[in-house]
Amino acid sequence: MRRSTLRWLRVAAVGLVVGSMVVACSGRSTTGGSGDGTVTLTISFWGDFGLKDLKAKYEAEHQNVKIALNSGEYNAQHEDLQKKLIAGSGAPDIAAIDEGFIVQFRSQADKFVNLLDFGAGKHENHYLPWKWKQSLSPDGKTQIGLGTDVGGLAMCYRTDLFSAAGLPTERDQVSALWPTWDDFIRVGQEYTTKTKKKFIDNGTNLFNPILGQQPVGFYDESEQLRMDGGPKVAFDYAVKAVDAGISANLTSFQADWDKGFTSGSFAVLACPAWMLGHIQNTAPGTKGKWDIAAVPGGGGNWGGSFLTIPKQGKNVDEAYKFLDWLVQPEQQIEIFKTVGNLPSQPGLYTDPAIADFKNEFFNSAPVGQIFPKMAEGLTPQYLGKKNGPTRVAVENVINRVQNGTLRSDAAWAEAIKEAEKAGR
Repeated sequence: MRRSTLRWLRVAAVGLVVGSMVVACSGRSTTGGSGDGTVTLTISFWGDFGLKDLKAKYEAEHQNVKIALNSGEYNAQHEDLQKKLIAGSGAPDIAAIDEGFIVQFRSQADKFVNLLDFGAGKHENHYLPWKWKQSLSPDGKTQIGLGTDVGGLAMCYRTDLFSAAGLPTERDQVSALWPTWDDFIRVGQEYTTKTKKKFIDNGTNLFNPILGQQPVGFYDESEQLRMDGGPKVAFDYAVKAVDAGISANLTSFQADWDKGFTSGSFAVLACPAWMLGHIQNTAPGTKGKWDIAAVPGGGGNWGGSFLTIPKQGKNVDEAYKFLDWLVQPEQQIEIFKTVGNLPSQPGLYTDPAIADFKNEFFNSAPVGQIFPKMAEGLTPQYLGKKNGPTRVAVENVINRVQNGTLRSDAAWAEAIKEAEKAGR
């Protein structure tokens, strides 16, 4: 899920003051909880990982475990985790990490439990090979996380708003409107001219999917900043969209953005699989008004996350038991059907529960066909240790253009300066 991410979005990790018991044979902390033997697992994440219903299911099956879900803002979650790792205390029992930050954290593998020590290697053959590799330490000896989802791209759009603007509403016809991002911006201008409303939510939510389609992102595998490649292509399109007047300038996962899904402040947005759950939960009254079309430019990835166990945790064994349960097919399929997050395990894509699944909320779009096809053809970028902070820095520049505090013709030079600063 970013994900995106678009999966994408404010949490302060909660440190519980708990007792602990050390198992002599392993040296691992195994329990931390109340005097009655109950263990409380804290899980920090953002967006919708599909954990709400599964929390109740797991607690019913494991009477000694209580799960505390701490959902918050995407960037703040990663920043807070980094602070807690440096401090040596306060991290949650389980911490979600997005693909945009995973290289940063896997380079600190000594601060995480090596899941291979718990037998996680049995899951390797079930995962997309590149997904499994993304959370391995540089020396390949430590697996810090189990992948949750991947963020193959599509476009979600409001059929009622398209119809009111005189645009086609059938998903194949809509896909044909925008084979390229230039076509997409042109359609957006037509929509805005006819309706006097904005077409997209935010220029940054064009920047991220377009960047995900490029061969090289912010960094190459030698950790060199490469702004003139993929970032320049994505940045230029994002600023072009802003200059075209089609962006509503709504910050993702903030109140005004959430309201926009219902109010019609925008008609379309880049939609990795993990975005489906957010739309469903945020705007339940729009059921049947959304549909899913192809993304301009074809393919790409945005988002996809991992669940990790910080080594400082007091409930390491129980945390791994939960992760091992969560990545089983039954739970992964349930998450997909409930919130749309596409599993990282391609063997599940042919399961009828996924392959035949159509999402009624999105006008019965065949999501079980749309997103697996995207995922199986992905060749993800190398994202770099400083990818997360660099992306935030460049997004902030785009937002300054949208806010009118930075001229678009001066924006690229500013983006380079801020990216270089973030990458130091």
